[in-house]
Amino acid sequence: MSLEYFVASIANPSPPSHIGAPLQALWYDAKGNWQKAHDLVDGPDGKIYARIHAYLHRKEGDIWNADYWYRRAAESRPDISLDEEWEMLVIRLLKNS
Repeated sequence: MSLEYFVASIANPSPPSHIGAPLQALWYDAKGNWQKAHDLVDGPDGKIYARIHAYLHRKEGDIWNADYWYRRAAESRPDISLDEEWEMLVIRLLKNS
């Protein structure tokens, strides 16, 4: 799937059926449903879940909590906009799917 296809799918009422929870979380975040996005990545172990979790808490404005999740993901908080971080994460996940 391309970034363009993923972005276009945000106009649909539900995410593409064949994507995993991390991409679903970013899809719901783009739809403005932060809580649903958070619920999808809150619980499962793994660096990608922690990484999406970090982004969501950064977006929420809870930087202390975001930094905790960035550390769990073994990454640093990026010095880019939230929109740039969202796109970077989507591209990363699409490349690995």
